Amino acid sequence: MSRIPISVVVMTKDEASNLAKCLASAEAFDEVFVVDSGSTDGTQEIARAAGATVVDFEWNGRYPKKKQWCLENLPFRHDWVLYLDADEELTPALVAELRELARIGFGRSGYFVGYDYAFLGRRLRHGLRVYKLVLFDRHRGCFLERDDLAAGNMWEVEGHYQPHVDGETGVLRNRMVHDDHDRLFHYFDRHNRYSDWEAVLDAATPAGGDTQIARRGWLKGTFARLPLRPLWIFLYSYVVAGGALDGAPGFHYALSRSFYYWQVGLKQHELANAGSGE
Repeated sequence: MSRIPISVVVMTKDEASNLAKCLASAEAFDEVFVVDSGSTDGTQEIARAAGATVVDFEWNGRYPKKKQWCLENLPFRHDWVLYLDADEELTPALVAELRELARIGFGRSGYFVGYDYAFLGRRLRHGLRVYKLVLFDRHRGCFLERDDLAAGNMWEVEGHYQPHVDGETGVLRNRMVHDDHDRLFHYFDRHNRYSDWEAVLDAATPAGGDTQIARRGWLKGTFARLPLRPLWIFLYSYVVAGGALDGAPGFHYALSRSFYYWQVGLKQHELANAGSGE
C-alpha cells in the first residue's frame, strides 16, 4: 500500500523504553522525523533502525521551543504534520482514518484527537478525556510564544497548550493511546513540572487568552472559577465521565488528576502572594 502523505514528528530525549512501539505504529506514513535532544540510552539507534530520520536538537533557552523549531527547520516533504510523543501510539483504526482523510482531502486546517491513557497496567476507556490538536497544515499553524520562560522547572518543549491554527478544526473519530513505560516516579515528576508551568502561565496570560486552547478551554474556564476545584475534577472524571468503570486504575487516575489541579491552585496562590509574607 502507498505511504500516507503526512509528515510525522516525534520529539525525544532518552525514550528508548517507549520509542519502538511509537514508531511501529507510524510505519504507514511517508516521512517520520525523530527530533532528539542528546539521548544517551540508544534512542537514536532505535529511531534509525525503524527507518526514521534523526535530527539533533539543542535548545538555547529561548523561543522557539522544540515544536515550533521543528516547523521552522525540518525539511518536510508534505504540508500536513502529525506530532507524536514517544509514549503515544496510533491505533490501526486511527491510521486507517488518517489514510482516508489524506485521500479525500482534509477539509479543515487541523484536527484534534482523543486519548486513551494506559495507567497502572490498564487502558482506560472512561474518565477525564484529553484531546490534543496534533494534526494540522504546517502553513496554517504555529505554536505561539506563551511567556513561560520564567517557569524555571519546565523544559524545551511547549507546555500543555494547543497550536494556533488559522481556520476551522475538526475532531478525529478514532483515538490515540498514551502508554508511558516509565515508572510512577516520572509520571508525578512531570506533573510537578507541568503544575509549575500552568501556575506561571496563568499569572502571565491576559483574561480571555487564545480561543484555540480549545478542548481544554471549557474545563479550565469552568472549573477555574469553582471552589474546591480538585474535588470537582475528581467527581467529573470518576463519576460523571465513568472512570469508575475502569476499576482501581480509574480511581487512581481520577485522584491523580485531582491532585494535579490541587498543585496548580496552590502554586498560583504562592505566586500571587510572593513577597506578601503569607
